[in-house]
Amino acid sequence: MDTPLWNLSPLGQLVLIGMAVASIPLAYLLWSGRHRQAGLWHYALTVTTLFLTFDLVLFGAFTRLTDSGLGCPDWPGCYGHASPVGALGAIELAQTANPEGPVTHGKAWIEMLHRYLASGVGMLIVLLAISAWRDHRKARALQQRTPMHPAWAMATLVWVCVQGAFGALTVTMKLFPAIVTLHLLGGYVLLGLLTLQAAKLWLHAGAREVQLVAVSMRTGMWLALAALLLQAALGGWVSTNYAVLACMEFPTCQGSHWPAMDFAQGFTLWRPLGLQADGQPISFEALTAIHMVHRWMAGGLVVVIALVLWQLRAYPALRRPMQLLGLLLALQLATGLSNVVLGWPLLAAVLHTGGAGAMLVCLVWLLTISQVRTNSLVAMPTTLRKAT
Repeated sequence: MDTPLWNLSPLGQLVLIGMAVASIPLAYLLWSGRHRQAGLWHYALTVTTLFLTFDLVLFGAFTRLTDSGLGCPDWPGCYGHASPVGALGAIELAQTANPEGPVTHGKAWIEMLHRYLASGVGMLIVLLAISAWRDHRKARALQQRTPMHPAWAMATLVWVCVQGAFGALTVTMKLFPAIVTLHLLGGYVLLGLLTLQAAKLWLHAGAREVQLVAVSMRTGMWLALAALLLQAALGGWVSTNYAVLACMEFPTCQGSHWPAMDFAQGFTLWRPLGLQADGQPISFEALTAIHMVHRWMAGGLVVVIALVLWQLRAYPALRRPMQLLGLLLALQLATGLSNVVLGWPLLAAVLHTGGAGAMLVCLVWLLTISQVRTNSLVAMPTTLRKAT
């Protein structure tokens, strides 16, 4: 049965569902913060949105890894309906025709639940932008400083719209590997934007000072963040091309430290899933190349993160995020190895995606609450160094 890829008829209903999803954490925030100072509302809302965005990244990984990305083959609804309930007949026909195909009742629900959660996060980010501008206007009227410019909240709002567009293209372009990988990276960027805002508000809410660090420390953290994003892109490329199972042993692959590999074919970026740019099936050697590059780059990332952790020992105030970063690095190694030797178990694969996101949050947090130690900063009055 041919299904139009775009069907906007359920868009209004999906907006209402997103508002309903967002109302649940909002109701909890209002109830739990009824005695909270007014200035802490924006911070609490930002942290909540960050937490739910992290959950969204995890659920996106679960959706991809359970092959549910095309559980509803159109966008934004499911066969033109706001839920799989309305699409029951169409799903039944598709599942009967191909019981192992991309459309089943279970996969349709997984896909739509992912869209519902994404809609809820989008609504919370809209509220964040409104709250940021409101606080900024109040502060200007009182001639007070704000912890950050509301442009950060607006950038986050724009970016979540970009993410929504990539989510739509993921479906309408039939899991095109480059689009799916960019969608994953976009989720990480969204985590980074929200983490930056949460860290700035955390500094401001507690009247805390930024941690002054050496230039080498800041440089190392930036290098670690860049290496992590590169490795996340490679990991997304491995996952979206289903190249994890190209190597089922460690440290060797197919009984060799240098198996047969086709790098040119493996890293031809603009091509359909499972095919070369000319429409021919992608070779096993290409999948092996994708897998091995990710494995080699993981070693480089471990070295960079280890050097950052070694430098962080000199800053007691940063001990907790340092310890968390170390634990997350250990988790990434364990889950990455499990994906190889245990045949890509679902739990390990989801945790591997989540671990990368958590490491990114940790590094962005460290970068936000620290600044390079300079003579001008040391001489600057304490009140001006807070939350700059």
